[in-house]
Parts: sequence; C-alpha cells; structure tokens
Amino acid sequence: MRLIRAVRDIARGGGPDYKTIALYTDPDEHALFVREADESIRLGPAITVDATGRRQSAYVDYQLIMAALREAKADAVWVGWGFVAEHADFAELCEKRRLVFIGPPSKAMRALGDKIAAKRLAEACGLPVGLWSGGPVSDLDDAVREASTIGFPLLVKASAGGGGRGVRLVINEDELAPALESARGEAAVAFGDPSVFLEQYLPRARHVEVQVACDAHGTAWALGVRDCSVQRRYQKLIEESSCPALPLEIEEDLRQAAVRLCLAAEYRNAGTVEFLFNPATRSVSFLEVNARLQVEHPVTEATTGVDLVKTQLLIASGYRLGETPPTPRGHAIEARLCAEDPSNAYAPSSGVIERLRLPGGPGIRVDSGVAEGDAIPSEFDSMIAKIVAWGDDRSEAV
Repeated sequence: MRLIRAVRDIARGGGPDYKTIALYTDPDEHALFVREADESIRLGPAITVDATGRRQSAYVDYQLIMAALREAKADAVWVGWGFVAEHADFAELCEKRRLVFIGPPSKAMRALGDKIAAKRLAEACGLPVGLWSGGPVSDLDDAVREASTIGFPLLVKASAGGGGRGVRLVINEDELAPALESARGEAAVAFGDPSVFLEQYLPRARHVEVQVACDAHGTAWALGVRDCSVQRRYQKLIEESSCPALPLEIEEDLRQAAVRLCLAAEYRNAGTVEFLFNPATRSVSFLEVNARLQVEHPVTEATTGVDLVKTQLLIASGYRLGETPPTPRGHAIEARLCAEDPSNAYAPSSGVIERLRLPGGPGIRVDSGVAEGDAIPSEFDSMIAKIVAWGDDRSEAV
C-alpha cells in the first residue's frame, strides 16, 4: 500500500503514470494491496518446497517470483522492507533479467547488507566499531577464544538478514554453546545462511540510526537521525526522530560517517546506517547497515517532508538529488500497531478485523495495509499499521 500511494501521488503531480502489479499468495488473496493494485498475479500457496525439500515462503521463491514478473511484463521491482528486500542474490537476478531493482545494487548490498562485510568496510572507512569477533566464528572453540577478548555479556548475531532473527544474548560462557547452535539454526532457516559472529553487548546503549538516500551520480543524503531503542525481542516497537539523548555535535558526526560509508560502498537508493550510542561515555559504535527502506521511514518523512518511496522511484529512474538534503523540522514518533495477544506472550493473533478505528487530525499519520473486515493471516508478520505523530517539539509529539 505504501508503494501504491506513492505511485498515485507521482501521477497526480504530473509525473509518470506507473502501473502497480501485486504479487500475492493465497492467504493474501483479499488483502488491501491486492484490491488496490492496478493488476495482480497469484503466486499460489504461502509455503513452497524447493528441489532439496526445504520449505520456504513463496515470497522468497526466486523462480516463482520471476515467472510471475515475466507473466506481468514488469519493468521494475519494489520489494519494500521484508522478504527479499535484502537478498543480494535476488537483486543480482533482477539485474541479469534487465529488471530495475528499486533498491541498492547487488554489489553494494553484499558490501553492506552482510553484517560482517559491513563492519569490515566501516573499520576501513574510519568509523568507530565496538569489540567484535572480526569475522564469523567457525565453531565453539573459536567462539570461546573470541569471547575471552570481547567479554560477557555479548551477542551472537547472524551475519545475514534482520528483524531480530538469529540474535542471542549470552550472559556467561555456559550459555555460549546453546546460543551458538540456536542462532545458527534460526539464521539458516530464515536467511539461508548460518554464519554468525560475536559482538560486545551494551545494555544501556541507545539504538540510533541515520536515514540515507543516494543517487547514481555520487550524491548521498543523510536525511535524519532516529532513535529506535524501545524494542522487544530485538524487534523495534517505538521509533522517533530525532534522538533526544544525542548531542547535536555527535548527531552531525553520525550523519557524516553514514555518508562516508555509503559513498565507499557505491550505495544507491534508500538505506539506514545504524549505531549504538552510550550516553554514559558519550561514545558511539557502528552496528550495521539495513540495505533497504525500513519500517520506521515515516518518522523521517514527517520531519523532513521527503517522501522516501517516491525518492526511491525517482533515483531508480536516474533522478539526481540536490546538493543538500532538507533540514529536519519538529519531532515525530512512530508506534507499530501489531495484531498480537498480550495474554499469550504477545504471540501473533490472526483472524478477521471486526472493528477498526484509527486516529486522525493535525499532526497524525497512519500507514496501514488493512481495513475493517480484512483477515489477518497467520503466515506473515503481525504488524498491520504504523501510527505517527508529529509536533513542533518532542512533548507535543508525545
């Protein structure tokens, strides 16, 4: 729905009249994005089985997706922020098939989307990087050796993917072996890559990130800094722009560091460079790059006036960014609305939406992919809307 709305805005403004084609699986047959798209192509069951017998989501089945794109005679692919959004192999496949991948090129995605490769490039660019294993850990003995240098507590993290998957907190050495095994297993299933590494855990650090947009002409914008510290199971719940704890001079340092890294990687399109900020020591360490548009992009849109999805489309069409990005104004906060059961450890809760009343009025924006009467399928992510409030300052946004 986010793409469909951006495409309609471009057409209303006198720009190209793009046609949207929804690829959907059976559980999404009656979904809002399928109803609103100009065309739609059915992919079939939500889960497919590949030649090796491995089960996977149809939305990451390259062969199935490519067949649907050929049937649709599509010119370009917009992948949003889930499923194949950070699959360098999929981006490369699009490049080979002469389909415009509306996102970073596969080379840049490999350089930054892989967390290990990103840390190494960040070190080469002079960005501050916290204690970590320096690469993947091969086995338990290797992990124990690296942990002795890093110290506990630490995190075992998957090199690929995101969304909090393949991440385990380890308090002491006794927890290292099971954490290593479970993180590897989850990473293999979720991302097809079992590689993991170790990094220092900073329990009181703020999770801050810089929204970037880069064109194909050597211009990189650092649009805004977001605070995404309110999380559950390493999944963000509340995001705001900017970070209330971050001094202005450090915020500017982060912007410059993000631009430097993206230019070194020859990055294009939208992305996010993430850092950890320790208020006690006023120190910063590079965390990772999300080589895609992120869920929380509306808070940056609210403070800058930049439509990031329209910007993605324009960059993919060869558009040249201006020399300087717009200056942020005011403060914005986003809350994710999820279909979950708080009485059952916040497990996803599927079913039909019987009643939906969303807020509105000045300073309020709701991005949603559902309407009253729609069904929430059990196969996919539980987030159904994002509620964004903007104010002249943080207290008004709250």
